[in-house]
Amino acid sequence: MDEKARYEQGMAVRREVLGKEYVDRSVAKRTEFSAEFQDLLTRHAWGDIWTRPGLPRSTRSLIVIAMMVALNREGEFRLHVRAAANNGVTRDEIKELLLQAAVYCGIPAANTAFHLAEQVFAEMDAAGKG
Repeated sequence: MDEKARYEQGMAVRREVLGKEYVDRSVAKRTEFSAEFQDLLTRHAWGDIWTRPGLPRSTRSLIVIAMMVALNREGEFRLHVRAAANNGVTRDEIKELLLQAAVYCGIPAANTAFHLAEQVFAEMDAAGKG
């Protein structure tokens, strides 16, 4: 697959997972400085990894959420908790993931993640996207 096709496939998956509105806002914010990074992100994270057939998107979502807990990446955690619903992940599955993260990532990391997830769920409910 050539780079253009990988980018287009990655952008399609990115929009499906994160939501068209979110991705369109990200693309609109692209600057000369960040354009190459956005291209790399779209081609490799979304075009190379998220399009692979080896795992369903729901599993990929849970993996990313777990990694964001472990790495303490609040912004990406919130983004992927919201996106997980687009991939069929339930709130109960996220709760189970966070309980397991408490053991492997630590209680403070899981405590923060529980609070953040509740905020995201409340925002989604308020927007009618719960």
